[in-house]
Formats: sequence, structure tokens, C-alpha cells
Amino acid sequence: MINTSYKYLFLIAVLVVMSSRVKGRQIDPVEATIYEGVEIEMPQVQLPSFPDHEVNITAYGAVGNGIEKNTAAFAKAIDEVAQAGGGRVIVPRGIWLTGPVTLQSNINLHLEEGALVLFSRDFDDYPLVKTSFEGLNTVRCTSPINAFEAENIAITGKGVIDGNGDAWRPVKKGKMTPGQWDKLVKSGGVLSDDEKMWFPTANSKKGYTSSSNFNVPDLISDDELASVKDFLRPVMVSLVKCNKVLLDGPTFQNSPAWNIHPLMSENVVIRNLNVRNPWYSQNGDGLDLESCKNALVYNNTFDVGDDAICFKSGKNQDGRDRGMPTENVIVKNNTVYHAHGGFVVGSEMSGGVRNVHVSNCTFIGTDVGLRFKSTRGRGGVVENIHISDIDMINIPTDAIRFNMFYGGNSPVLEEDQDAEDEARDETIVPVTEETPAFKDIYMKNITATGSGTAAFFMGLPEKSLENVRLENALLEAKNGITVIDTDGLVLKNVEVRAAKTSALTIYNSRNVQVTEFSFGDNGKTPVRVLGELSSDIQFDQADFSNVEEQVTKGKGLPSNALNLK
Repeated sequence: MINTSYKYLFLIAVLVVMSSRVKGRQIDPVEATIYEGVEIEMPQVQLPSFPDHEVNITAYGAVGNGIEKNTAAFAKAIDEVAQAGGGRVIVPRGIWLTGPVTLQSNINLHLEEGALVLFSRDFDDYPLVKTSFEGLNTVRCTSPINAFEAENIAITGKGVIDGNGDAWRPVKKGKMTPGQWDKLVKSGGVLSDDEKMWFPTANSKKGYTSSSNFNVPDLISDDELASVKDFLRPVMVSLVKCNKVLLDGPTFQNSPAWNIHPLMSENVVIRNLNVRNPWYSQNGDGLDLESCKNALVYNNTFDVGDDAICFKSGKNQDGRDRGMPTENVIVKNNTVYHAHGGFVVGSEMSGGVRNVHVSNCTFIGTDVGLRFKSTRGRGGVVENIHISDIDMINIPTDAIRFNMFYGGNSPVLEEDQDAEDEARDETIVPVTEETPAFKDIYMKNITATGSGTAAFFMGLPEKSLENVRLENALLEAKNGITVIDTDGLVLKNVEVRAAKTSALTIYNSRNVQVTEFSFGDNGKTPVRVLGELSSDIQFDQADFSNVEEQVTKGKGLPSNALNLK
């Protein structure tokens, strides 16, 4: 006879199997290790599941030769599966040229190995729609992959999704070799008046000259937007107000603007992706998680033309009116190659960013490693950010950068970029809802070698960068750490090997505690404390062999500002 306890276990197993069959095809669960060691409190992210039903796009006339458009076949397959209650839409091996693909609730778009979904270069396939881009309410072309208020959706498999972004993107001359530039110019298109930028069409150039700031044409009326449609390039994957979203497995590449853009969505899982864009691609971000909550980003590789993993929440008044922070997010086990920033917050963060864990990431040659950016006028609060176990190598600018005077420039100086574009303005202005705030940011176990600058911490004169901690770090760079307008900085067990400058410069900052600090000898004074507004700067005397020679006090520094214990 079967023991009663075994009967019970057997019954439970049967019920689990039956439940699985009732619920349908199950998605692999999130690895338990993703939640281990996470300092933030957040609910477990919900994954989608789908009925055990599937159709192949070839059943609706799709032809995988890269010549015939398959827009209708994709739409019919998705409609059929949605009407049947959901399931998988199979994209088999082949080259599947198509216009926009709209996902519906309960749809898993599954790309088998060898499948290439290639989006059309015909701008007429992408009608204008009201949306949000770069944090502003605006009008853009329909995104190649899009979903609005959909629930229980996924894109899975080992195939490739290509946005044909080169058909849309302008290119700066300074981002190409002379040979590449000559080839691009000979391919067609038009040049800017100063011949430093190439546009794919005359209408694209018109859109650019109709914009006073970045990518929203604000110098022409809404009635004229159709005439600059070529300029209104979309993000490749737009998921707006969706719930239970999974992107798992495919390669996403060559996007017209940003690559993957979940917006105002929740329960979002981004994993096992290869996200690629040419390094010269304007606005070629990898992932922009905007005003989303309860999300996981893990086991991905990025090699892109702008920021790689970027958190946003709207820009200026539009972002403050929306009032939706990006919150409750875990980022783990990602590798970033080329990008403007490896992990980035901002600059469009007017709705706030909070409760974020980032760990076990490697940045290889990104322009900046950990990048936080904002400016006056944004508003918003960034807080409770925990970053640990980050390895960086060959970062040409700053391994760690906080810049509250961000003007929209690439961190690496470009041909048409003035070095003074983002100069500080030390005028103290009133603190209002337009004043951004960054506080309670904790970093530990950070290694960066071959950087341009070890770290740069800069708040605003009227609103300091607050309560930032850097612990257990080795930073090897040409330039050391600079601290400006910062309140409550803690540096503990930090080693700075600066080849050209002082290891640490502090200016107009207060409540700074530095212990277990070590530095290499490069002939410069290791520590400088400057600024009439500096106060309560504390060092451990044991960290210095000769304080008088190794610590410099600037002119005007209050006599009681620096304390050694």
C-alpha cells in the first residue's frame, strides 16, 4: 500500500500539473538568486503565462525572403491567437520584412533560432501617433513593435529584431572615419548647412531645423508635423501602460531611436537579451525604463550608441504632471560594451526614481560607468539607490559621475560640442518644484581601471547632492575624485590611483567623512579642500604619513572646516 503521506504528495503533484495545464504554457520562473542580497523592499515581479496554443505566421501567408512585406500576416496571426484566448505566435527561420507589429494581451511573439524580423524602410508604413519621447508629450511615428494597455505579453526566442534604423537616423560627421563619412554622403541624403551632419532625407533635415532643443519640432505648428515625418523617428519597442511584460532571449538591434522603451508599465522582466546599435547612432539607447514599477533587468548584453541601461520618469513639467517614478527595480549580471553610460539615471527624471538595486555588472569601455544626470528645471527626486560589485575598465571619462548641470551632451567631447556647454553656474537660485534632488545613494565594491576620472560628484549650489556613500573601491584613473556642492558624502576604504591630479579635491561641500583612504604618489598633493562654503570635512589622520604635505587647504576655507581625527 501507498503510505498516506505519499498519497497526499502525489495528489498535490497531480493538482500542480493539472493547474499548469489549465493556466497554459508556463514561462520559466525568475531565478531565486535575482532577489538575493537586495536591500530594497519590493513585491515579487509577476511573469506572464500563456495558453498552450500557437500559430505560425506562415499559416497566414507570411513569406520569409526579406522582399515581401508581412505586415498583414503578423496582424492576422496575432488577432487569431488573441481571439482564441492567447498563446504563441511563431516566427520561424527566415527574413521577415514587415511594417509595425502591434502586440495584444496574452500574446507571446516567439522568434525561433534563425528568424530575422526586419522592419520596413518605408516611412509611409509608420503613421504619426501621440506618444512620449525623451520625457515630453509629443507626436512621433508609430513604433515598429508597440503595445498599449496590453497585459500578459512577451517577446521570446533566439531570433533577431532589426529596426532598420539607418533609414531614419541622422549621423554626425565627427562620429565616423573619413572613409565611412564619404561612403555615407555618396549614398544619398542631405547635409546640414555646416556640412557636419548627414540626414537621410530633406524632410528629416527640416525637422531638425524646426527643433529648438533636441528632437521635438517646436518651431512649427502641429499641422506641419506630417511634413517632417521622416525626422520623427520612433523608439523600436514601445510598451505603454502594459502589465506583466517579458522580453527574453532575442537580439534587438539597429533601432531608429531608443531601442527598448517600457513606459508607465509594471511587472516588467528584461532578461537574456543582446541589445545592439551602431556606436554612431543618435539617441541609440539600449533600454529606457520610464515611469515603470516592479521590474527586473538581468543577464543582458548591451553595445549601443547612447546610454545602455537608463532609468527615466518624464521631463520637466510633463514629467511632473505625470508624477510616476521608476521604482522597485533590480538590475543584475549585465555586461555593457560601448555606451555613453553603463547604468544611468536621468536626465529626464522629473517624476522621480527610487528603490533600485544594481549589482554584478561589467562595463567595458563605456564613456561613463555609473552616470547620474539632471539640471535645473527638471524637479523630481532620485533616492534609495544601491549599487554594488561593479567592474569597469577603460572608461574614457568618469567611472562615476553625478552632474546636475547636464546640458544634453555626449560625455566624450564631439567635434561640434563646446567644452563650456555644461559649465557650472554658481548663482544660487530659489529651490522650487523644478529643483532636482539626488539623495541616499550607496555604492560599494567598485573597481575601475584605466579611467579618465575616478569619480565626479556635483550637486547644485542651491541643492546639494545628499547622502552618498562609496565604500570598498579601487579607482585607477588619470584624474582623481572631485566633490562639489555635496552634503553627507562618505568615502570608506577607497583607494585612488590618480596619474595626473590630486587623488581627492573637495569644494564647497559639507559633512564629508573620509576613512581608510589610500592614494598613489604622483607628485601632486593628494588631498585638497577648497571653498568658502565647505564645512565639517573629516579625515582619519592615520591615512596620512605627513598631513602638512599631503593635505592642502584652499584660500578662504573656514579655519574649522577641516578636522583630522
